[in-house]
Amino acid sequence: MKTHYDPVTDALYVRLADVPVDGSEEVAPGIVLDFDADHRLVGLEILNATANLAAGAIPNLAAAE
Repeated sequence: MKTHYDPVTDALYVRLADVPVDGSEEVAPGIVLDFDADHRLVGLEILNATANLAAGAIPNLAAAE
């Protein structure tokens, strides 16, 4: 599992598997799930992450501040 936080866009991406993304679905405002060709979850993106996640949930955020 890999995570990437972009402070410019305030988006957190969590990659669960290193396979090609075949499709995506926004399941709630700002919450996007990525699926492989077999419709298995391979990643998720959380937009406006600092407002949508609990304190301490964003990796490396404290180091960036």
